[in-house]
Amino acid sequence: MSTAIRRITPADLERTVQLVHELATYEKAPDECHLTVEQLEAALFSPNPALFGHVATHEGEVVGIALWFLNFSTWRGTHGIYLEDLFVSPQHRGLGLGRDLLAALAQECVERGYSRLEWWVLDWNEPAIGFYRSLGAVGMDEWTVHRLTGDALTALGAPAYAAD
Repeated sequence: MSTAIRRITPADLERTVQLVHELATYEKAPDECHLTVEQLEAALFSPNPALFGHVATHEGEVVGIALWFLNFSTWRGTHGIYLEDLFVSPQHRGLGLGRDLLAALAQECVERGYSRLEWWVLDWNEPAIGFYRSLGAVGMDEWTVHRLTGDALTALGAPAYAAD
């Protein structure tokens, strides 16, 4: 049984998009996921990428993903990694690939002097919460996530007055 963790390549884009859509279905929100191969390619492989990724392979097939970007802690004065998506296809769980993907990101943090590796998990996802706790992750229960999207984002971002 051959498994590996490596940086994402352009050849992985189509499968990665499929896995993101599988994750959206798992999270009970398939209609909210609109990611395309073209969007992912632009985010990952532009001259100044803002998104990075690792894949987990089993017998040469991409079966897991970790998509992440940098954040910054003003309190610590260092960057960190924000893990946007971590997903291993259900039929390949139990092989240690989720742990290996997180370990690769932790290694990125250690090697680059980043002080945090952070992510969100849905409250109802008890298997994931238990898994993260087993690795030593601590839930940040005292924080509430806020988000602006759609009409509210457009309204707030609109000019307050028309220029003459």
